[in-house]
Amino acid sequence: MQPQPPRRSTHATNSPLNRIVYDRWGEFGRPVLLLHGLLFDRTMWWPVAAELAGECTVIAPDLPGHGQCPPRLDYSLERIADDLAGLVLGLQLHRAPIVVGHGTAAWLAVAFADRYATQCVLTLDEPHGSLPGTVDDLVAAAGLAAVPEHYRPFAEPRRDPALLKAYAGWREQPPTRRLAVAGAGPGPAGPVPEGAFGHLTDPEGFAGRLRALL
Repeated sequence: MQPQPPRRSTHATNSPLNRIVYDRWGEFGRPVLLLHGLLFDRTMWWPVAAELAGECTVIAPDLPGHGQCPPRLDYSLERIADDLAGLVLGLQLHRAPIVVGHGTAAWLAVAFADRYATQCVLTLDEPHGSLPGTVDDLVAAAGLAAVPEHYRPFAEPRRDPALLKAYAGWREQPPTRRLAVAGAGPGPAGPVPEGAFGHLTDPEGFAGRLRALL
């Protein structure tokens, strides 16, 4: 009989001011940090994480103000990258993570790699230029139409204008890119690009791409 794959477990960091809620699969191997974009939450990574379970340790956090993660005062890329690095360090896996950023979280993934040891960075649907000014425009630009109906519940945006205001500082991309960044499709500027939400249109294929980087 084959052993069952690791089950998803939910955790929270201890800091009351900068608490991060995250899901975890696995106990060993290289950490894979999966970051959702603005207005979404960690559930968008569940199909991919299920494919990877048992081969690495997958961490999918909610970013501040999203999902179950409470709001905070400092939403800067650098501060959130620092908190995510503390989360990964606390797992004591002693290996540099693979960091994946979807949409606006591509900038966070790059900011993380600029400051901390990272195996590699993978981005998909990275915005180019300024973010849309309204929630409706941002959702329209995301490319949700590409997500198959059975995966649509994993990509339900939170239509909260306060999030756009809180993350206004993210309109400026990180100034440096210390590591080469592997893109996974064009960003959602203008018309919806072919291949948007590749991790939900083909979770098995996307997991295979990550598996090759472990």
